[in-house]
Amino acid sequence: MSLVLWIVAVLMALRLAGELILAALNRAEVRRHASSPPAAVAAVMEPATYAKAVAYTLAKSDFGVVSGIFDALVLALVVFGGVLPWVYALVTGGRPPDATWAQVLFILAVGALLAVPSLPFEWWAQFRLEQKFGFNQSTPRLWVTDKLKGAALAVIIGYPLLWVLLSLVKWAGASWWVWGFAVVFGFQLLMMVLYPKLILPLFNKLTPLPDGDLRTRLLALGERTGFRAKAIQVMDGSKRSGHSNAFFTGFGRFRRIVLFDTLVSQLAPEELEAVLAHEIGHYRRGHIPKMIAVSALATLAGFGAIAWLARSPWFNLSFGFPANELAPTFLLFGLLSGLITFWFSPLLHFFSRKHEYEADAFARDAMGGTVAMVGALRKLTQKNLSNLTPHPWFSAFFYSHPTLVERERALGAATN
Repeated sequence: MSLVLWIVAVLMALRLAGELILAALNRAEVRRHASSPPAAVAAVMEPATYAKAVAYTLAKSDFGVVSGIFDALVLALVVFGGVLPWVYALVTGGRPPDATWAQVLFILAVGALLAVPSLPFEWWAQFRLEQKFGFNQSTPRLWVTDKLKGAALAVIIGYPLLWVLLSLVKWAGASWWVWGFAVVFGFQLLMMVLYPKLILPLFNKLTPLPDGDLRTRLLALGERTGFRAKAIQVMDGSKRSGHSNAFFTGFGRFRRIVLFDTLVSQLAPEELEAVLAHEIGHYRRGHIPKMIAVSALATLAGFGAIAWLARSPWFNLSFGFPANELAPTFLLFGLLSGLITFWFSPLLHFFSRKHEYEADAFARDAMGGTVAMVGALRKLTQKNLSNLTPHPWFSAFFYSHPTLVERERALGAATN
């Protein structure tokens, strides 16, 4: 086995070991507080709900360990077992390298093959784990339909996008990766506008928020905070899950506010107003442009890395592919880059949590106090059975949001 494969094997082992250690630390921390929660936790969640949240957290962790080990084994088998070169030879069939359609088909075929082994785990998570704790609202038929729609979209959208990216080598020469970044970044911005209009309705029904106190409150909030959205819509998220959420789609004059119907049913009007104020805070504090800029830099760096690896014959040859073939390099980078980026998760989550604190502070100021925001956070935490006592290291790697206790502490400190 070449040095490159040994390095990849070590990186795989390190990531899996890191995930297992973090999961074990988190389970130990949850169990340590299971019978005697910290005072701040006991103050926001009644004992029965807290016990159920502990059980849910532990069940998800156990499931995550099993599925994580399985995924690592599948990846190792695919990378080290000669599966990828075999599929490449089967799909391309000795066709010349400029047969771009065959190169694209190879990437899509591998993506489809890798999705199959995880399907039983996804089914179990939905119809056993989530069902056990009262969250699943989906049906087997809906679940299968969602998978088929997702696969169809992957082909309809992925094929032309990959074809353009792989064709850029012939069109732009050595600078193809710069143009590739421009294509992908432009596509991402376009999807921010098109997603709520063309794709989201394929899976969920969106209806305008009806006239009433809630709509009046939300529109008034937008006016006084300088935020105007094209529409406020309610999404039928309850047909799949009991979890709740709210989000914005689009940007500029294409902005839309989307509320899960579960969220509307769980929160009082002033609490929903506070949740929306929090989301508006992300816009008003410039978090969205910052995240887009970070994403753009990461995408540009990724394309630069792919171009460098594609020019290095040793990379493709180490995995059994012809040298200087871009499609295998694209695929390998997609499969293996997470082995490195995983270790940067704490840094990204640090800034994400910082943004959440700032958005909370904006909501507090917009609402003239913390009562509505704290009430909304407590209800959402209780309804979603969130883990209130994660291990700090686990939280650093996997939590993009602070815990309820941390957010309440920050809101309280800000008001002193």
